[in-house]
Amino acid sequence: MIAHKVLFLVLDGISDRPCEALNGLTPLAAARTPVLDRIAAEGVCGIMDSIGPGIRPGSDTSHLSLLGYPPQEYYTGRGPLEAEGTGIHMTAGMIGFRCNFATVDANGLITDRRAGRISGTEPLAEAIREGVDLSALGLAFRFESGAGHRAALALVGEGLGDKVSSNDPKNEGVRPPAVQPCTDDPADKKTADACNEFIRQSAEILFDHPANVRRVEEGLPPGNLLLIRGAGKMGAFPQFPERYGLSGSVISAATLISGIGKVVGLEHIPVPGTTGSTNSDLDAKVRAAIAELGRKDFVLMNIKGADEAGHDGKGIQKRDFIEVIDKALEPLLDLEDTLLVVCADHSTPCAIKDHSADPVPIVIRGPGVRVDRTVRFDEVSCAEGGLHRIRGCDLMPIALDLINKSHKYGA
Repeated sequence: MIAHKVLFLVLDGISDRPCEALNGLTPLAAARTPVLDRIAAEGVCGIMDSIGPGIRPGSDTSHLSLLGYPPQEYYTGRGPLEAEGTGIHMTAGMIGFRCNFATVDANGLITDRRAGRISGTEPLAEAIREGVDLSALGLAFRFESGAGHRAALALVGEGLGDKVSSNDPKNEGVRPPAVQPCTDDPADKKTADACNEFIRQSAEILFDHPANVRRVEEGLPPGNLLLIRGAGKMGAFPQFPERYGLSGSVISAATLISGIGKVVGLEHIPVPGTTGSTNSDLDAKVRAAIAELGRKDFVLMNIKGADEAGHDGKGIQKRDFIEVIDKALEPLLDLEDTLLVVCADHSTPCAIKDHSADPVPIVIRGPGVRVDRTVRFDEVSCAEGGLHRIRGCDLMPIALDLINKSHKYGA
């Protein structure tokens, strides 16, 4: 029997290192995960280097790799992908940035890079769209809110480059630096000047915006500064349906992942109640994925909250959210005619509060899979499985072969 559908379930940042708060276990190993363990017991397991051994992957480069688009060839920066995910249609040559709403104090020092993980920022974004004017530089812009504290910016005009720095110092208690060109190219200087002017004008608008005034009154950090980074020039991507002969959808609250799906030709399926955080409606997301499998050949679904807990260094919260994920995944056990691929895109160890190069666990379950002896889905158990150690770019070829869509190499 051969499956005809594929569900890629990416548990964003779920992989970790031993946590002191969990008696030396990873959050995944410490969690009670009967559903994931059953999937492991009924499938073939392994570990995976999203890019390659020793390479710390971003969420952008890892997802491109998992979908079979080598980042060394296709990656032009996170900004254009994030922008596409927020609803900004990126055409070739546009310069895109990812943004954070952040908090600065009266002295201009950053006190919170995520403005207390602010949400509902569309009124702030609308005020920026209405109030910022870059016409003196001969430029237009697009700006949209994303999930939570995230947003995206795109610059439109002639003579722009993408080799510029960020105003995000990646630390708090310091003043944000000016955006600088990274080369002597006048195009990069023009982009840096435009970024600095955009940041200046938007800060004036955000400072006394009613939404921020209310947050201050409520004792919450206001979103009164934009940190922009991840500059990139929009490139061209071969479309997924033509590349693989499969129709597909992407389900993700994270604008980056939605953007990646959209630029490669997957249909983005919005799901009300999903946030990209630990308060996301995972049941709705799973129902949406099952529904999409009824009309598409391939579905990419990303669940992100565990990654957020890892970035915050909260091992117990990460363990607890993994258990929430596991319960929500139970309907996937009844999937028929479907190859279910479950993996992380990267590790996000609580100890370092960032991505690491540690390989991630992976399991493939479905018709025709050679089931191995692994019965637990965690970083160590999966390392003993029949897939052994693979790279992210190996995943699509393996999946295509299992659904009998691969092509013979040779006679």
